[in-house]
Amino acid sequence: MTILVTGSAGHLGEALMRVLRGAGRPVRGIDIKASDFTDQVGSVADPAFVRQATKGVRAVIHAATLHKPHVATHGYSEFVETNIAGTLNLLEAASDANIGAFVFTSTTSAFGSALTPRPDAPAAWITEDVTPIPRNIYGVSKVAAEGLCELFARRHGLPVLILRTSRFFPEADDDAEVRGRYETENAQANELLYRRADIEDVVSAHLSALDRAKEIGFGRYIVSAPTPFTPDDLAALRVDAPSVVLRHFPECEALYAERGWRLFPTIDRVYVSARATAWLGWRPKYDFTHLLRSLRRSEDFRSPLAQEIGSKGYHDTVFAEGPYPVA
Repeated sequence: MTILVTGSAGHLGEALMRVLRGAGRPVRGIDIKASDFTDQVGSVADPAFVRQATKGVRAVIHAATLHKPHVATHGYSEFVETNIAGTLNLLEAASDANIGAFVFTSTTSAFGSALTPRPDAPAAWITEDVTPIPRNIYGVSKVAAEGLCELFARRHGLPVLILRTSRFFPEADDDAEVRGRYETENAQANELLYRRADIEDVVSAHLSALDRAKEIGFGRYIVSAPTPFTPDDLAALRVDAPSVVLRHFPECEALYAERGWRLFPTIDRVYVSARATAWLGWRPKYDFTHLLRSLRRSEDFRSPLAQEIGSKGYHDTVFAEGPYPVA
């Protein structure tokens, strides 16, 4: 079964291509950029290219997208063209070709303003049942593309699963205050508690979704490292997150002190990936427990796949004020 991977020159696309090729599975990568993992160069916004690229394909993983880092450098129409029209082109081609599984890479950024509770409120418990309130064109375009995916699943019988992925990029945070107060590894280690996943786990979630798409038909799933927190922790997380973390992981204090690391003083949201593990049979490996185990062994807590791919960035330009401009 040939699998089409869109965005094969990107961070997730390359990771998918590496894993699928390594497993000896027939796979075809497409992207607007040439790369060692791109078999055909072209845009998902080009219907003719998409029709040609989907010939002989039995499954699609649609990872190509304009991301949040492009909000300040690309116009609304470019987001519509790539993220919405491009997704529609793929869905139409997949439906017409009776493709057996379609996995769409979405984002937890789709939740938007729903992720930020009032200053005096507990941290937000984010499940798939939370209604998105997009706060920028990236979120708007991904929610619209999700709507198209649901339409094709329910009206045209195309098996489609949507994965709302949390942070998995290796670049430094776009928030200057976070960059100034925390080493990148420290910040990303903290995020594994509530808003980050390792790229290897993100890949395995996509492959699990591919295997279950026909059986499930349609579904949305949050993909993030399993959180140790419960709803009972939410109030305390907002006012004194370290106390909650140390209650769950007493050994964290000494392990962090050895590195000069610090926990975030407050956590405002918690992504819950329980539905993905239950419905998709997804078994993530790189959670906060794994992180602490790695620190005890003086090992890199990132997966071998994450280390191999490294940082790819989002722009050809290097920006002086951060990894990318913030709109």
